[in-house]
Amino acid sequence: MARTTFAGPIHVGVGTSVPAVTQATSRATGVTLNAPSGQITMNAASLAAAAEATFTVTNSFVKSTSVPVVALSSGQTASTSIVNVTAVANGSFDITVTNLNAATADTGAGVINFIVFGGVAAQ
Repeated sequence: MARTTFAGPIHVGVGTSVPAVTQATSRATGVTLNAPSGQITMNAASLAAAAEATFTVTNSFVKSTSVPVVALSSGQTASTSIVNVTAVANGSFDITVTNLNAATADTGAGVINFIVFGGVAAQ
C-alpha cells in the first residue's frame, strides 16, 4: 500500500481574512458564523472555578453528520480552560467551555478556532 505524505496546514475559507464573531453578553450566548472555519472570541464574563458554560454556534455549513473540531488558541487566564464540541445538528453545533481550575475563575476572553469537516451520510 502506498503511503501519502501531507506537508502543511489545511486552509479553509475565502481570501486571506478569517471569518470571526464575538459573543455579546455571556459565555452562554450563542453566535452565528456561516463559514467552514473561523474564530469565536468568547465573552470575558467570569467562568467560575470548576464550572462549565455551553453555547450554540449556528452555521449553515454544519450537517448532522459533520465533524466540527475546536481548539482554544488564546485569551484564557492561567490556561486552565478547555473547549469541546458537545452536540451537532443540522445548522449548528454546541461548544462547552470547562474551567479545570478548582480555585480560580477564568476571566479572559478566550479565542476558539474551529473547522467543520463534512461527515458521511449513513448508507
